Amino acid sequence: MLAGLGDREQALKYADAALSLMPWKDALDAVGFEDTRARIAARFGLKDLAIPALEHLLKTPIPLRKTLTPALLRLDPDFDPLRGDPRFEKLAHSDGK
Repeated sequence: MLAGLGDREQALKYADAALSLMPWKDALDAVGFEDTRARIAARFGLKDLAIPALEHLLKTPIPLRKTLTPALLRLDPDFDPLRGDPRFEKLAHSDGK
């Protein structure tokens, strides 16, 4: 919600807090929080934060990363600010491994 309101600092602060509080035994939820943080970074054009996170998420086993795929990177408007960056384009056109 904070990202939608344009509050980059607070949105990232809460995403980071959620990740730091997450018990790593619950990997499914942790991946979801990491996905949200990557989307927040992407929305604000923080390429050096978003792209490595997306790269990590795409290397996560499929059952854990839920729906994040290279095809989703190509289609989801959340990632529009990353388009044109060669690192992002490589991820969006990879085989997801």
